[in-house]
Amino acid sequence: MNLHAPIDIRDISVAIHDAVAPVFLLTGIGSILGVLVNRLGRSIDRARVINGLSDAQFDQCFDELSIIVSRTRWMRWSVGLFIFAGLCVAISIASVFMSVELEMNLPHFVLITFITAMCSLVLGLLCFLREIVLASKEVVAVRREKR
Repeated sequence: MNLHAPIDIRDISVAIHDAVAPVFLLTGIGSILGVLVNRLGRSIDRARVINGLSDAQFDQCFDELSIIVSRTRWMRWSVGLFIFAGLCVAISIASVFMSVELEMNLPHFVLITFITAMCSLVLGLLCFLREIVLASKEVVAVRREKR
């Protein structure tokens, strides 16, 4: 490995500087994933409770269960899209450092992985929004059952 100290240090410093914003993005993705997984777990727990009810009670909660099934489907899509976005951001960050180390110019690859991450985030947020809409419908369905 041939090191030219002043140039290499500056290149590494620039790469670290360029990687800081995407690292914060990874933190945000991780936080949203935590929320989604928590909501998914609660939905699954509620579905288990409904499935354990007697037949008469189950029939009363059938609408709620079908909404929960839809919610879990949307949450799984959202979680998958957020994980994919996180992977794309991580690949983008790694590409910045690899381009410095291997002295390659990879701007198009970094750009494509980052744009893919942003598209995946948008789709994941839309799936999350749909799940929230379904959750509010579930509240209305539960309220009707109790009347």
